[in-house]
Amino acid sequence: MADSRDQLTKTRSAAADDTVAPPCTMVIFGAAGDLTKRLVVPALYNLVTAKRLSKNYRLVGVDLSPKTTAEWCQGLEDMMHEFVVRGGGEFQADHINEAAWRWLADRMTYLQGDLNDPGTYSRLKEHLADLDKTSGTAGNYLFYLAVAERFFSVTVAGLGAAGLVTEKDNQWRRVVIEKPFGHDLTSAKALNAEILKSLQEHQIYRMDHFLGKETVQNIMALRFANGLFEPLWNRQHIDHIQITAAETVGVERRGKFYEKTGALRDMVPNHVFQLLALTAMEPPISFDADAVRDKKAEVIEAIRPLKPAQALRDAVRGQYDAGTVLGKQVQAYRSEPDVSPDSITETYIACKLKIDNWRWAGVPFYLRTGKYLKRRWTEIAIRFHQAPYTLFRGTRVERMNPNWMILRIQPDEGIALEFAAKRPGPTVKLSNVSMDFAYKAYFDMAPNTGYETLIYDCMIGDATLFQRADNIEAGWRAVQPILDAWANNPPPEFPNYVAGGDGPAAADDLLARDGRAWRSLD
Repeated sequence: MADSRDQLTKTRSAAADDTVAPPCTMVIFGAAGDLTKRLVVPALYNLVTAKRLSKNYRLVGVDLSPKTTAEWCQGLEDMMHEFVVRGGGEFQADHINEAAWRWLADRMTYLQGDLNDPGTYSRLKEHLADLDKTSGTAGNYLFYLAVAERFFSVTVAGLGAAGLVTEKDNQWRRVVIEKPFGHDLTSAKALNAEILKSLQEHQIYRMDHFLGKETVQNIMALRFANGLFEPLWNRQHIDHIQITAAETVGVERRGKFYEKTGALRDMVPNHVFQLLALTAMEPPISFDADAVRDKKAEVIEAIRPLKPAQALRDAVRGQYDAGTVLGKQVQAYRSEPDVSPDSITETYIACKLKIDNWRWAGVPFYLRTGKYLKRRWTEIAIRFHQAPYTLFRGTRVERMNPNWMILRIQPDEGIALEFAAKRPGPTVKLSNVSMDFAYKAYFDMAPNTGYETLIYDCMIGDATLFQRADNIEAGWRAVQPILDAWANNPPPEFPNYVAGGDGPAAADDLLARDGRAWRSLD
């Protein structure tokens, strides 16, 4: 077993060192959808400009919408130019490199098809076989499911029935599944069981684009490559940890989806728990995908289950009212399209969790995420224990702020360390100062939507940044008590926070009960 794992590690390391991914055909189901336009295709464009795609790469779009290949390509190109003009999204560029876009567009084809129709997969199989013969794609297929959750198992079953995911003759077949992966523990287990009828676990890449952010990937490097930090990374030195994922957007045109989902299901078992896992995991034996994912699964499984009364006390829900966000007037959630006027769906969640293991016993983890907040900001904030006051009897205690390490995930990726320093002068007076590392100041950072690394990793077969079935189920197991408690108890009066603010007052109370406070979003 050890020998096979070592060999796998060597194979992945060699693949990662190669600039260009191996030849393959990538198939996007949901090719006319919003995710494809906003994130997947812009990420592929960025991979082209970074020269990461093989000249034998091909892209096939499949969707129910009646389009020609030329119409599909033109619509995507128009959207790319719109992003450049409008700005503010995940794709950041001041212009479109026409040669790079043409390189990608020349390798694109579109097939109209109904995912419920077996004939769609038969036609796709014929088309892929033709590309193998004419384009040198080596019979390697990457299927990307940018579709609604209800089509995940349908699409995988269709691929399986058509023989499109059978691996032979050193050809690989991989399937990318977007979130949400289930809507509770029961449905997640059922979905895992269903897709594993057609796929093996090593073929499944459960996508979480947060893990494509540079700072997220750097958490392990920060912890395990620096002897300075890891000895302090435990209950003896850390008072508590705050994880924030604040958004300045509302539900936009996703009312139907969001009404059935809410902030807890949408963000916590996936995005937020992945940040928690990387922050709290034990050191893996190597950076092999399975070794890393073993440790991530362990720490999620160690989250202390909440009893019903605890879930109601330690999990706060909120829903935004009308307000002003970034200088623009916005409407209340209940006034959004496809949202019930008396909706009880939460657009904000804050909770306190404990991890029952040796490293983190007694250390609370405070998590919060919400829409239409004051600032777009994702960070992990580690607060260290306060220094003793004995030496500073003449210094006002409230000025002796504790040390913080701040891992900024977006939008300004970097790491900051806040500590006390003596102010110039004849007496000992302290001020808080910060050492700040910004990625853009040290490295030449290419444009990035968060998907580039993940798509590239799919092509080279590195599953480190993707969740396994056990990791998915552990996340749902941790939040299931909150879902159950909320289902059995009406929410507080909604809406309970103004758009453009910090969130509901109950979230502040959650920390105030412990003598703590959230870091400001200002």
